[in-house]
Amino acid sequence: MKHLWAPWRMEYILKEKKEGCIFCEKPKENQDKKNYILYRGNFCFIILNAFPYNNGHLMIASYSHTKNFEELNNNTLIELMSLCQKSITVLKERMDPQGFNIGINMGKFAGAGILEHVHLHIVPRWEGDTNFMPVISDTRVIPQYLSETYDLLKTGF
Repeated sequence: MKHLWAPWRMEYILKEKKEGCIFCEKPKENQDKKNYILYRGNFCFIILNAFPYNNGHLMIASYSHTKNFEELNNNTLIELMSLCQKSITVLKERMDPQGFNIGINMGKFAGAGILEHVHLHIVPRWEGDTNFMPVISDTRVIPQYLSETYDLLKTGF
């Protein structure tokens, strides 16, 4: 039997789970480093995914709480896409990925983890980043602490 050592997960496991929307609550807390908020725009903000698919997995969310993409106003849509473009630039400069997955999961059956607040995912990809671990043991290996990824990317924003 193989063991993965991930003691930093204990904090999450033991922590009291809060009700509410993280995309509404985290920006209000004004603790950007603790909450991994990399950038605040006028209509949207960029945050690291606390449970990433890969190193540097970012999410861009609007400040307005809606589950429907078509309800976002033009200013929000323009900033969302501008921040997506900026995020790709910063990720390329700081992490040198070889590709990206970019998308929005809307609805439970589309894979949305947070159903009530539309958000865009940007996942940097490298050759060989998909290996046997997810297939054989349903486990992802993220080789960098979120705080290190935050510090690496923050200066780019």
